[in-house]
Amino acid sequence: MGKPSKQRTLADNEAKAVGRMLRVSPQKLNLVAAMIRGQKVEKALADLSFSRKRISDDVKKVLASAVANAENNHDLDVDGLVVAEAYVGKNLVMKRWKPRARGRVGRIQKPFSQLTIVVRQVEESA
Repeated sequence: MGKPSKQRTLADNEAKAVGRMLRVSPQKLNLVAAMIRGQKVEKALADLSFSRKRISDDVKKVLASAVANAENNHDLDVDGLVVAEAYVGKNLVMKRWKPRARGRVGRIQKPFSQLTIVVRQVEESA
């Protein structure tokens, strides 16, 4: 006896991947996510390859995972995939302390983020 299977929340022509515990602030990660939103997958992968942002390698891994999910789990055509959604959420924040002058302390916050990428297959109109 197990849990009942959950209904699929995405459409039949969509697949998603989630990257959790990415060590970057959500604001910085959203800059990279906005760069690939709405683009074709091959152009998004090329843009991430040549991006100078540190987190772009992790975003590229999540996008590649979404493409692999679309191909292997949902039998979608890889050539017709578009990044339909790329949104960022907060995760935990590590609190650290740095000694300051006159016996005081400075609080350092080290935030983590999570990234969700949804790819959608679109039909080529000729």
